[in-house]
Amino acid sequence: MRIWCNYPLNEPAACLLREGTRRHARILHGESEGADTVRDAADAAPDGAQILFGQPDPEGLLANDALRWVQLSSAGYTRYDRDDLRAAFRTRGAVMSNSSHVFDEPCAQHLATMMFALARRLPSCLNNQRGVRRWLQGQAGDRQSRLLTGQTVFIYGFGAIARRLAEILAPLRMRLFGVRRTPSGDEGVSILTQAEADARLGEADHVVNILPHNGSTGHFFGRERLARCKAGARFYNVGRGATVDQVALAAALREGPLEAAFLDVTDPEPLPPEHELWVLPNCFITPHVAGSHSDEDERLVRHFLGNLERFEAGQPLVDRVF
Repeated sequence: MRIWCNYPLNEPAACLLREGTRRHARILHGESEGADTVRDAADAAPDGAQILFGQPDPEGLLANDALRWVQLSSAGYTRYDRDDLRAAFRTRGAVMSNSSHVFDEPCAQHLATMMFALARRLPSCLNNQRGVRRWLQGQAGDRQSRLLTGQTVFIYGFGAIARRLAEILAPLRMRLFGVRRTPSGDEGVSILTQAEADARLGEADHVVNILPHNGSTGHFFGRERLARCKAGARFYNVGRGATVDQVALAAALREGPLEAAFLDVTDPEPLPPEHELWVLPNCFITPHVAGSHSDEDERLVRHFLGNLERFEAGQPLVDRVF
């Protein structure tokens, strides 16, 4: 088969990909070894390749009649979530998968880290260290830290990241609820419909947003839904920035009910330096790095090669999208 990759891998990962695909013809980003063709493949047409790995141009997918399988190098697939692409894939018997299982662990750890950091007031202590350096023990506010044990978490978008987050939080004996349209029955936590979650949102101490952005999730967390949160709730977003009305979020942080927010994604990205969310004292921003990790490239390639074995054997793919 002919494999096309436009993801700019580091050299160890590129070697791993070359070795794992040596039985196939290849068109790889910036490579010129063996059967590989050199090209700047950043958004180039896949030239009739049957297997694509990376971030191909959606329009090129429609034009490629040879296409059999696309694996995205990301967990997100917003620009591919189109009716015309889905129809074309069905007609050709092609499939699309993403790399959710590459990013579930780092994103879940990132979320858990911020939960712990806010609970133990680490940002406040860091600000104190960089500022007045007041010794907090015995002061009026030194017992404001919270225990996560027994607190309630609502997780919106219960996919791979949410499952791993639930596993990390389970030993804390927190009350964990997932929110999703169609329960699978194997989530390991109680599942709520959107209507049930709206009715009970006031129970949540932590509201975790891992929703993808599509036609039904734009500004999902707007003024009305944020107003349903309990006083002192904390809001986290590692999904997509466009799923949150940031004007409403800023108001909820200034005026309540939210005590704090942690954002790894925003709308737009990059977030302009003058944006209010940067300076709100109870808003903590990381610049879309929740999924990043030192061996990311190698893990992406191993995930692809594992799915390649499944594809060749006619087995179901991990992280299939459609």
